[in-house]
Amino acid sequence: MTNEELILEKLGRIEAELAEVRTIRETWNELVEDFNPLLKSGFQLLLKELGKIESGFALEDVFLLIKRFLLNMKNLAEALDMLENTLELWDTVEPMAKSMVHNLIFYLGTLEQKGVFRTYEAMLDLRAKVAANYGAADIEAMGDTFVHMLGMLKKMANPEFMALLDKLMDIPASVDLSKAKPVGAMGMFSAMGDPKIKEGLGVALELTKALGGLKG
Repeated sequence: MTNEELILEKLGRIEAELAEVRTIRETWNELVEDFNPLLKSGFQLLLKELGKIESGFALEDVFLLIKRFLLNMKNLAEALDMLENTLELWDTVEPMAKSMVHNLIFYLGTLEQKGVFRTYEAMLDLRAKVAANYGAADIEAMGDTFVHMLGMLKKMANPEFMALLDKLMDIPASVDLSKAKPVGAMGMFSAMGDPKIKEGLGVALELTKALGGLKG
């Protein structure tokens, strides 16, 4: 390759590089032209906002803020230590808290399945009905009666009483009133031979003795 050809090749490369540089410069100029209005608008807005705070701004306040910051470096360091300890504590407690929340949700779901909340809702409805039909004075007057009834319920909790009550509740189902017939003195006398009637009369006599104690 001759010197003239080498020179022409170098000139071609230089021309290509210059064309590339020219393209980059034109692109940059276009970008500047596009952003120039935005920069001017932003600068004007910044000047406007700074003008609003100019009356309340003083350079002494900046130095005072820096001074207080430097004087409280120890407190800031302690605050950061406390924050770090708090974060470490939270990392330790978080799994336990999640487990507790899960167990609580499961427990509440179990109560819901058992109808506990529906029972409470029914009790609230009952209290609302009582409040709608009776005043505070009426409820206070019935308080002694309620207490007395609770005492009766406590006595009814006796196993012997509950057994007797169960037997008494079974009696109506075992009696066929359609077979009942008028009975005179002779009929009563002849019925005395029935063992069940004798047992019934014995029970009636015991109950009668117990009822006699009510007079005292």
